[in-house]
Amino acid sequence: MGLQEKTNSILNDLIEINNDRVAGFEKAIEDIDDANLDLKVLFEAYILQSKKYAVELSAIVLKHGGNPEDGTSVSGGLHRAWIDVKALFGGSDRKSILSEAERGEDAIKKAYKEAIESPEIAQEVLPTLLDQSKGIQDSHDKIKALRDSA
Repeated sequence: MGLQEKTNSILNDLIEINNDRVAGFEKAIEDIDDANLDLKVLFEAYILQSKKYAVELSAIVLKHGGNPEDGTSVSGGLHRAWIDVKALFGGSDRKSILSEAERGEDAIKKAYKEAIESPEIAQEVLPTLLDQSKGIQDSHDKIKALRDSA
């Protein structure tokens, strides 16, 4: 497998975890009560963020002759944790919601870190990954701060 195929595989993993993140936040929004409407607004922003990231990554995969992922993960790999978190949402306790969201954000942060540090990633995609990783880090920090203050 050549560098481009390996890069596309890594990018497809990131597309999947972004799609998992969307599904996780959508599930959280369904289960959040009216006392936590601010979290719904925040999570909707993160849904849009991950959709944007998935589109950007898909464009890179297409540009390099690959087939971008369009679904969520079913098993394995870097993206498993967000699906696990999605299954745990269900309460309306603010701290619990934020704790589970932070766990998911830890998973996507780790996936981006591994992708950026991979020797099998094409250097030309690093600026996009670094930019997206910064956005994910900022989201994580916001969720962590809200959890700490809950």
